Amino acid sequence: MRKRQYDYLIVGSGLFGATFAYMARQSGKSCLVIDSRPHTGGNVYCTEVEGITVHSYGPHVFHTSDKTVWDFVCGFVNFNSFRLCPLANYHGEIFNLPFNMNTFRQMWNTVTPEEANAVIERQRFRGVVTNLEEQALSMVGEDVYRKLISGYTEKQWGRSCCELPPFIIRRLPVRLVYDNSYFDDPYQGVPVDGYNTLVDKLLEGIETRTSVNFFEGLYRCWRDVAHELVYTGKIDDYFHRCLGRLAYRSLRFETQVAGIPNSQGVAIMNFTDRETPYTRIIEHKHFVCFGNDVYANPKTVITREYPDCYADGKEAYYPINDGTNNTIYRNYMELAKGERNVIFGGRLAEYAYYDMDKTIASALAAWEKSSVVREYT
Repeated sequence: MRKRQYDYLIVGSGLFGATFAYMARQSGKSCLVIDSRPHTGGNVYCTEVEGITVHSYGPHVFHTSDKTVWDFVCGFVNFNSFRLCPLANYHGEIFNLPFNMNTFRQMWNTVTPEEANAVIERQRFRGVVTNLEEQALSMVGEDVYRKLISGYTEKQWGRSCCELPPFIIRRLPVRLVYDNSYFDDPYQGVPVDGYNTLVDKLLEGIETRTSVNFFEGLYRCWRDVAHELVYTGKIDDYFHRCLGRLAYRSLRFETQVAGIPNSQGVAIMNFTDRETPYTRIIEHKHFVCFGNDVYANPKTVITREYPDCYADGKEAYYPINDGTNNTIYRNYMELAKGERNVIFGGRLAEYAYYDMDKTIASALAAWEKSSVVREYT
């Protein structure tokens, strides 16, 4: 067998690729990590603007119920106590998110869980759920759906709620308690020193090259470079879209510095009406500054997030997991089973929306399964 320079070629330096690379290096394996972007970290990459850490590809709040994953990331960075409590803005009306007793009080002036539940019950859809609209109406009724779900969702996905699968909305919490915390997980926060530090420590001592397009240089010859490939890009790209193109939604961001210390008073404000072209505004300093600490810096940085159609050259953020696309993906997975010494992992290769903890857990599991932990003969 000819000598190869690396045990692993890892395509993508996001959380999946960086975690896998770290585990491989800990076991004495050699890795080359490449990324088509000019930086490492994938979508958790951050920049510094006016002394404020800016989440370059949208807000990232780490949350998990998996203590193994929590202990793993805490071995690299310290987390603050941030809890996500976003607000919704519907034509200037402000509502707490996720849907809880504060939301229902603002919507209907109800006070007790019994009163709020009675309104929901009167408005609830009771038929067979076949789409997102019916799913939302079955969960929270007509008023909440019309003001806080339908416009936002149709902007986000670029299609009617009646055309979207119901599972998209099922992950949203609905609580008959006064609790504005978006996540129930026991472990939550944002890295005090930012996500770049987490990724840098995962990749420490590992050869990493950015601005490298796998398909323009290494696709045909990677087996001459490494024993095994870890691929975290779009799975249809790997197979040159021979079975069809998978559909995604993309995002566009507009970031600006404001000459005031506090723009909206919250990290994330969702704009749920159809007329506002963006879905939310992120005010980044609130991820790390609490209370009056926000006034220590006289400036703030905000980002408007716009949903966008996906096209080549844009970032693929959200898979459109409808029946057609899921069938295409399953067909690609059948092809993937025939690939020797290739591991497909991460949200793009698995055509799934993953939270950060699930991405890391998936990478740890993939490492455990890897055939390359054996010595080569």
